[in-house]
Amino acid sequence: MKLELWTTFGSGGWQEHFHQTTLFTPDLGRENQVINLYPDAVFDTLEGFGGAVTDAAGFVYSLMDEQQKQNLMQTYFSPERMNYRLVRIPLDSCDFATGIYEAVSDPKDEGLCSFSFARTEKYILPMLMDAQKAAGKPLELMLTPWSPPAFMKTTGRRCYGGHLKPEYRKMWARYLCRYIVEFQKRGFYVRRISLQNEPNAVQTWDSCQYTAQEEKEFLKVMYETMQEQDLGGVEIFIWDHNKERIYERLNEIIDEETDQMTAGAAFHWYSGSHFESLELARRFFPDKKLIISESCIEFSKFDPEASVEAAGELAHELIGDLNHGMTAFYDWNLLLDERGGPNYVENYCLAPFLYDTKRRKLMPQLLQQYFEHFSHYLSPGSVRIGYSKYTDKLDVTAWKRLDGAVVVIMQNRTSQPLMAEIRLDGYLSELVLYPQSISSGVISMY
Repeated sequence: MKLELWTTFGSGGWQEHFHQTTLFTPDLGRENQVINLYPDAVFDTLEGFGGAVTDAAGFVYSLMDEQQKQNLMQTYFSPERMNYRLVRIPLDSCDFATGIYEAVSDPKDEGLCSFSFARTEKYILPMLMDAQKAAGKPLELMLTPWSPPAFMKTTGRRCYGGHLKPEYRKMWARYLCRYIVEFQKRGFYVRRISLQNEPNAVQTWDSCQYTAQEEKEFLKVMYETMQEQDLGGVEIFIWDHNKERIYERLNEIIDEETDQMTAGAAFHWYSGSHFESLELARRFFPDKKLIISESCIEFSKFDPEASVEAAGELAHELIGDLNHGMTAFYDWNLLLDERGGPNYVENYCLAPFLYDTKRRKLMPQLLQQYFEHFSHYLSPGSVRIGYSKYTDKLDVTAWKRLDGAVVVIMQNRTSQPLMAEIRLDGYLSELVLYPQSISSGVISMY
């Protein structure tokens, strides 16, 4: 057997990337500093990785020249690089937009005759079309609303929370189905939709609250409406909010009636790791998919001098989620400007690529390089396998790809080098994991 190892470490302008190859030797009983891999112990199957094409991302993308656009798309979507195949799209405006908009604003328009796809076509579709071209195959879209139109809500406005009025549930469901159809008409594959982004949050931007019972009632209406419009092949996801309540939400919504209506639950990372919540959801709802639909570092919490720590924090999150049942990952904005926007309420965030609008310069962040370790080496269809590690100073996840190779991703977040022995099928391979580094090992089974 042979181990090929790719490592990234460093920060700022001196990230180091290097590749080394080592051969396995017979295991003579080594007990210390061992990472055990068990390819016969199999768990979840990976769907893939991706990110969000927001109105903000599309606007910044429109400012770039053709070579910059090509470089960005090839990095994210080509099979030779990050191999992204999943894209999340906000329906109507969210905070990462150049302004507030909605497709219908007339409460008397029950037939949705005034429905307008123009704002989606302006910035989101050009970026999405280029992404699909770079991928060389249909991308899989996840659609998510941040708020119903203002007239459908108890507050009469898109922002600052509020609830969907019960009398508008059917019209809102048809509205969302109309969005699905509009994307389908343009040749895009809509794989899934979530019912509401962050239903437990009152935000200064587009937001809408659902209690568990309200979400359950709307789920029934949405499912019925999708069946009526021959959209039953589109998966429905509930929750789409932070992990700490995902198990509770599943318990409150899934029953004999709603079980068939729900493909799974989406979650965010902003309230902390809560890997145990995913473990509970996986154990008690084994047929439901668990996907992370959004994660990023908010600029209000970001120190530019601590880019390694920020990348390491998100990689720690991703590894923990992968090890506890997550099967699909959607990063937040694929692209933002130098401020981490535009964002009409100035809720700026970090993205894997920033674009300096003044100097007309595309700026890849260390975070992009960390994410590439996952999306490049863990191809869709890979199956998570069993492992054990000798120290909690390492983050580890291990997978078996469709080509038979075993992939182990290891992160050393400490300031000291760590020794490790990869142990597999009676053989060992010795390696050094650099301080504040992430390494991807591909083991060829021959």
